Amino acid sequence: MTVTERRPVALVTGGGGDIGRAIALRLAQMSEAVAIVDRDETAARETARLVEAAGRRALAVRADVSSALDTAAFVQTVEDRLGPIGIFANNAGVEGVVAPLHEYPDETFDRVMGVNVKGVFLGLKHVLAKMRQRGTGAIVNTASTSAIRGRAGLSGYVASKHAVLGLTRTAALEVGGTRIRVNAVLPGPVESRMIRELEGQARDNAIALRRSGEVARGQPKDVASIVAFLASDEAAHVNGAAWVVDGGITVG
Repeated sequence: MTVTERRPVALVTGGGGDIGRAIALRLAQMSEAVAIVDRDETAARETARLVEAAGRRALAVRADVSSALDTAAFVQTVEDRLGPIGIFANNAGVEGVVAPLHEYPDETFDRVMGVNVKGVFLGLKHVLAKMRQRGTGAIVNTASTSAIRGRAGLSGYVASKHAVLGLTRTAALEVGGTRIRVNAVLPGPVESRMIRELEGQARDNAIALRRSGEVARGQPKDVASIVAFLASDEAAHVNGAAWVVDGGITVG
């Protein structure tokens, strides 16, 4: 980026959570402004405060990413108040519950698919519509190593993250030949509220989530660094990729 080029506006969904906050703060280093979307308005505002403390403009928006109306509204709000979205971290997600597939609650499955799949789809749909008008932009979808492996007790989450990877690859093909790129980051276990909740449920249900030889869990900043790389000009020739960030857990 030259000194005369304007930095892009970044949008982060799920920006009130541990990984989302780390992504927002990392993208603040390379952006003109950062918009933070989350169902938890208090958490979104705290992330926005931290972004502003880092010297960047910020906007906190309360929204449900599984709602088409909410998604269309927050995308337009961000563009109206901050400027054209150049970077989109499509990060919002929920874990559901830990339970055998034959006991997995229907309503929980619907909720996980609504946020993790429909939410990613809607984000792609509305942000890509804006980016296509300008012919440029970078999108990073947050999937999981659960997108490339199975996990007992997590049927809803695993199914949803497989779908995120499929949406990523489809979108990447559709933007081929443009200056728009769509990639996915696949975190393994990361120190966060979500992994603590899942491991607590697994203990209660006597279901093993971990594997022997597993390395220490990662930190939110480890994921944020890869998101920043994929959103940068350094990754200009990277499209449709699935970047695993797990310390090598899925190698064996």
